[in-house]
Amino acid sequence: MKRADILQAISDPAPWDVLVIGGGATGLGTAVEAATRGYRTLLIEAHDYAKGTSSRSTKLVHGGVRYLAQGNIALVREALRERGLLKRNAPHLVHDLGFLIAGYTWWSAPFYGVGLKLYDLLAGRLNLGSSRYIGVREALERTPTLKRKGLKGGILYFDGQFDDSRLAITLLRTLEDHGGVALNHAPVTALHKNAAGQIDGATLTDSETGQTYTVRARAVVNATGVFVDSVRRMDEPGVGNMLSPSQGVHVVVDRRFLPGDSALMVPRTSDGRVLFAVPWHDHVVIGTTDTPVPEVSLEPRALPEEIDFILRTAAQYLDPAPRREDVRSVYVGLRPLVSNEKTDGVGSTATLSRDHVIRISPSGLISVTGGKWTTYRHMGEDTVNRAAKLAGLPERLSLTQGLHLHGWSTEAPAGEHWQVYGSDAGHVRALEGAETKLHPDLPYTEAEVRWAARAEQARTVEDVLSRRLRALLLGARASAEAAPRVAQLLAGELGRDDAWCRSQVREYQALAQQYQLGSPAPAGEEKV
Repeated sequence: MKRADILQAISDPAPWDVLVIGGGATGLGTAVEAATRGYRTLLIEAHDYAKGTSSRSTKLVHGGVRYLAQGNIALVREALRERGLLKRNAPHLVHDLGFLIAGYTWWSAPFYGVGLKLYDLLAGRLNLGSSRYIGVREALERTPTLKRKGLKGGILYFDGQFDDSRLAITLLRTLEDHGGVALNHAPVTALHKNAAGQIDGATLTDSETGQTYTVRARAVVNATGVFVDSVRRMDEPGVGNMLSPSQGVHVVVDRRFLPGDSALMVPRTSDGRVLFAVPWHDHVVIGTTDTPVPEVSLEPRALPEEIDFILRTAAQYLDPAPRREDVRSVYVGLRPLVSNEKTDGVGSTATLSRDHVIRISPSGLISVTGGKWTTYRHMGEDTVNRAAKLAGLPERLSLTQGLHLHGWSTEAPAGEHWQVYGSDAGHVRALEGAETKLHPDLPYTEAEVRWAARAEQARTVEDVLSRRLRALLLGARASAEAAPRVAQLLAGELGRDDAWCRSQVREYQALAQQYQLGSPAPAGEEKV
C-alpha cells in the first residue's frame, strides 16, 4: 500500500478489532495472526519494521541446543515444531544448514551426540536431518579452516537458517495480502481509555509530517520488544519492569574464514553460552555474547571486551582466524528477557528463559514479550487468542500453521541474494537498474531500491541499506559509500529534494560508522 492510502485508512473513525503496537517479529506475527482470522487489524511501528532486535539475530531458525542443556524441554520441542512449520511456510527464506560440533577430546563426540539425538527426537516428523558422528576427514571437508591439531572428528546436526529482516518484510506483505494495514515511522504517543477506564485506542504521530491521528480499537497489543515497559508506563506510570534485557554482539567477516558448506557451533564458551560461526549471504556471522544492560537503546554498542571475546573464541577453532581488521561489520541486538524472582532485573541474564510471556493490565492493555524469531507464529497465536477473548471478538480458528507467506516459492532464482524475494524476484528484476550494482563489494542493485520504496514501505536510506537489503551488516563501509546513490533513487521514488538527500546521507553514514570497529561512541545516543 502507498503511504497516502495507509494514512487514509487510519483516518477512518471506525474501530479496529486489533491494534498492534510494534513492528518486530512479535508484532508482525500477531498482526498476521489477527488478519488471517478475519479481524480488522492495524499495526503501528515507531521507526521501521524490524529496526531493533528483530534484524540483529544470529540468523538461525532453531530449537535452541542451549535450552536443551538447561532442561527446558518444552521450549525446545515448541521451537523445533515451529522451525519445521516456518520452513514449510516460507521455503524461499528458510533453508537447512549443517552444524558441526568439533571434538578435540575423546569424550566430546559421544557426550554431545546423545543430547543431539534427543534434539532429533523432539523434532519428530518435522526433523530436518538426523545428527551423526563424522570423522576427521569429513569434518575438514565440511569446514576446511577448522584447526587440525588434536581434532578427533565431531558431531553433525541440522538446524534452519534465514534472513531475519527479510522475514519481517515478508510478514508485512502477508499482512497486507490479508487485508491488514501497517504504518511505519509513526510512534504511538498516548493510549486512550474509555469512561470505564479500559484501553480503547491510541494516538500516533506521522514522523514525516508531524500530523497526529487517533485510532480506536477493541483490543490493543503492546508488542514492542525491549521497549515493552515504556508502553506499559503509558498505561500505568508506576508499573515495574517486566524485562531484564541483555545484549548479544555479532561480527561479520569474509566467507574465506568458513569456506565449507557447514556452520560451526561451539557448545560451551567461557561465559557459559554457545557460539556460532554461520555462513550467511556469502559472508560469515560469528556470535554471540550475553551482557546485561541497565537500559535499552535503539542503537546499542558493542563493548571492546565483547569483540575480543568473540574473536578469541573463534581463534580457538579456526585457522586462519579473523582479526579485528577483518571485521566487515559489528551489530548488536537486545534480548527481551523476562525477569524472574531470582534475578529481579539485575545480575546474569544467561539463564533467563526465552519463553514468551503475555500480561494483561487492569485496563486491558495486552503486553507480549520474550520469545525469539523461531517461535514468532506461536507467540502471535497465543496473543490473538487472549485478545479475541478479552475484546469479545467472534471466535475463529488460527490458520497460520499452514499459511504460505508472501512470496512463497520452492524455486530458487539465480543468484543467492534474489532468493529472499521468492515469487516476487521476477518483478524486482524487471525494474530499471536490475543489472546496476549499488557498490562493487555488495550484491545489491538499483532495482531493489526502487522495489523497496514501491512495494515494501522503505522511507529512508537506512530502511533500504539496513533492512530491505542487508548491506549495513555485510559491509558497513561499503554501504556508507553506496548511500548517496540510494538517496538519489529514493528521492526519485518518494518525491524528495536535494536537501533531503544530503540529510539522509549524513544520517546514514554516521550510523554506518557505528557498525565499524574503532568508531567513536555517538554523542547523545537515544535512550528510552
